[in-house]
Amino acid sequence: MTPRLRMTGVRKAFGATQALRGVSFEIGRGEVHALIGENGAGKSTLMKILSGAYQPDAGSLELDGVPFSPETPLLARQSGIAMIYQELTLAPDLSVEENILLGSEPARFGWINRPRRRELARRALAELHHDTIPLDAPVRQLTIAEQQVVEIARALIGDPKVIIMDEPTSSLTQVDTENLFAVIGKLRQRGVSVVYISHFLEECQRLCDRFTVLRDGESVGTGDMRSTQLPEIIRLMVGREITEIYPRTPHTLGATVFSLKNVAGVTKPRSVSLTLRAGEILGVAGLIGAGRTETLRACFGLDRLSAGTVEVFGREATRATPTSRLDSGIGLLSENRKEEGLMLNRSLADNLTMTRLAPLARGGFINRRAQQDCTQRWMERLEVRAQGPGQPISELSGGNQQKIAIGRLLHHEAKILLLDEPTRGIDVGSKAAIYRLIGDLAAEGKSILFVSSYLPELLGVCDTIAVMSRGVLVESRRATDWTEHQIISAAIGSGANDVSTRA
Repeated sequence: MTPRLRMTGVRKAFGATQALRGVSFEIGRGEVHALIGENGAGKSTLMKILSGAYQPDAGSLELDGVPFSPETPLLARQSGIAMIYQELTLAPDLSVEENILLGSEPARFGWINRPRRRELARRALAELHHDTIPLDAPVRQLTIAEQQVVEIARALIGDPKVIIMDEPTSSLTQVDTENLFAVIGKLRQRGVSVVYISHFLEECQRLCDRFTVLRDGESVGTGDMRSTQLPEIIRLMVGREITEIYPRTPHTLGATVFSLKNVAGVTKPRSVSLTLRAGEILGVAGLIGAGRTETLRACFGLDRLSAGTVEVFGREATRATPTSRLDSGIGLLSENRKEEGLMLNRSLADNLTMTRLAPLARGGFINRRAQQDCTQRWMERLEVRAQGPGQPISELSGGNQQKIAIGRLLHHEAKILLLDEPTRGIDVGSKAAIYRLIGDLAAEGKSILFVSSYLPELLGVCDTIAVMSRGVLVESRRATDWTEHQIISAAIGSGANDVSTRA
């Protein structure tokens, strides 16, 4: 049987960097195929060639047995290739409705059929159980998780032959991930082929039929997903054994260093009370719209508090600015690294050191050699894959960008770290390194407030897990006293059967 898609001997270089070295890949009709590899392995580059964003230097593509060479993303989409990018590609000032149908607007006599457009947008969101996301709202007003839903909804429009999903659940909660899996099941029944790129190997094992592993721009293995053990796939990915996916460093919990009492924001959160102790890793779970991100932003002084009190190291410090929070030893890692976390037009060195330049300055001027050496040390500790400290950070993969953002907090010597989805877009080998780093920081007495939508990592890494529902922190327990089912039940809450559809 002719594969739905075949890519043979694909090569792509960016200057001296060989991103793809003769990669071959194929997927059948109605197949869900996992494309797996570390950050920088070439997965996104390969899919950008398929979606028309890049042109290959060598190799061939076939779609339904016919030579295929899309010169633009629009031509690829018209040929039946839909792409969900890991880094969102929405138009922030256009509405949700306009984004979902952008480039595929239904028209009549040369005019956009607005009622039809609205119906198609509503139907796509309803299929994802998010039909309450306001169609007229500008996308920039949505949370990252809601924007991810809109990005997925856009890929469902039309009659795609192949849908490429690049980390589609990286910002989704467990409930929304289940909704997406149900949609993928329907697509499979309709004969749609799905290329599924994810660092969540448990998801791939559950969802996918076959897998292909890329390493250093080469395809190093392919096989049946369900009959292959995860340690073997990890070995193919990283070229070595990883014995612990969730390594734990022994650490002791001390006195309370950060506490919230009935904290409320302008809209969210509604009421949050918690205590964070020295050396503690406290995870925060919840559904989309529960108010987890808003809680961190309000605590860091980015958003205004409307009620409640905040204490830092035993002193009342409710009203604060980000600068004063940094000065008091609190650092925030934003879930939105593109808009709030990084300066994409600057170097790794500038991004990593920008909040603490004093130790690197001499006579009022930055000592570039000291800055480069400092950055190089953090790059080695965090296993950042890059050409060097002077490379523009925009050229790095998403996972390596995230490591630099974490490194900035460590360089700033923050004692309390507010981490919002810190492993989003990071491969399994790098995640293990980040988990080990978090454990080491806890062992040094630092405190971590860890927001994540991925329940296995919260259960595997945290000492305590608190659950938010509809803007309220509803329950907090030791991590060993929770199960995934109990966390989801607490997040949904009584009488909240439709909460997973709420914005």
